[in-house]
This record gives sequence, C-alpha cells and structure tokens, in this order.
Amino acid sequence: MKILLVEDDEKTASFITKGLKQSGYIVEHAPDGEAGLGLATTESYDVAVVDIMLPKMNGLDLIEALRKRKNQLPVIVLSARSTVDDRIRGLQAGGDDYLVKPFAFSELLARIQALVRRVHSVPDPTSLQVADLSLDIVRRKVFRSGNEIELQSREFALLEYLMRNTGRVVSKTMIMENVWEYNFDPQTNVVEARICRLRDKIDRNFDPKLIHTLRGMGYVLEERK
Repeated sequence: MKILLVEDDEKTASFITKGLKQSGYIVEHAPDGEAGLGLATTESYDVAVVDIMLPKMNGLDLIEALRKRKNQLPVIVLSARSTVDDRIRGLQAGGDDYLVKPFAFSELLARIQALVRRVHSVPDPTSLQVADLSLDIVRRKVFRSGNEIELQSREFALLEYLMRNTGRVVSKTMIMENVWEYNFDPQTNVVEARICRLRDKIDRNFDPKLIHTLRGMGYVLEERK
C-alpha cells in the first residue's frame, strides 16, 4: 500500500513516516500543500494523510482542489483543531476521516486500514492463516499442523494482532496500544513476557518458527524459508 503524507512539521512527519514504513507501507512525503497536490494528481496512492495548517496551500484547499478534479483519493485530515465545526469543515471539504492532534500512531494506523477496507469493500476476515498456523476468530480457536493450541484470552488477542500484521514489524508500543489498550510504559516487560509464552506454545514444538524478534524494532510473525 502506498501512502501520501502531506505534513510540514518535520518531527510529526518523521514520526508518522517511520511508523508507517515499519508497518510495511510505502510512504511519500510532501512538506507543503502545493507539493502535496502535485504528487496527488500525478502519482497513484491508496490513502493520503493531510495536515490542515500547511504552507503555500492549506489542507482543506488541497482536498477541495482534488475533489474538483474528480480525484477520489481517500483522505484522512490531521488537525490540532478539535471542535465540531472544524471537523465538519474538514469533512465538507472532501475529507473521508478527521484525526485530532496529538494522536496515538496506532489510531492513525487503524483509521488508515479501516478507510481502505471501506473504500475497497474488503470484508473483515473470520479466520487467519500463516503457514500451518490457523486462527478462527469466530470460534476463538488456534491450530498448528492440525493440533489445537490452548491460549489464554490475552495470548489469543496478541496472536490475532500479529497475524493481522503478518510480515510487518510491530513495535512494543503498537502491541501495548492495540492488545492492552493503554499507554506504553517503557519500563514494563509485559510484552516480552507474553511473546515468550506465546512463542513457547506456537513455535517450540513446530517448524518453521513463525514469531521473530527484531532487536530494537519489535516483532514480526511470518514464515521464513
């Protein structure tokens, strides 16, 4: 998936770009509205993430210019303004979603994924499969090589999150925010402990190993040959 990020704040742009690339996305960054409009009208993207307060051309004018050209690129609007009127203006300009700063990266990622599913009508899967590992979301059952594996509720949620992001590196912060749903404490080792227990159940007696640690980055679930 290819994402256009239009953001003039270097720190914010670096934060978003790094997170999206770690999640497996291709990102192109434009530092102002005119550059963003130029890329959006000459290149192909799956989603655009556009800040409102931009030099040369603000985000709302950028979106309106796209819509006037019949360009239906899905757009998530970023803004420090949180009033109802501000949100309405963002959506009336042609934005598809509106996210208020500051925000958790996991929320931006979830909104990007939800927007893509909505635009492309991709149904949410009822089961996930990686190599010989299968997870039944409806019945909440897990099998490896046909053998049922008993998981606790939090272990199931962790495995589901890893499998939904197969092949993508997920950081400890992303796991905490999506599986535990509270802010990340850099001093806690709860993620390492759960990954260790999950790996013991999923990988210890099976090959190939599916849960991998990338030192300093996070974890990835994938089949490596």
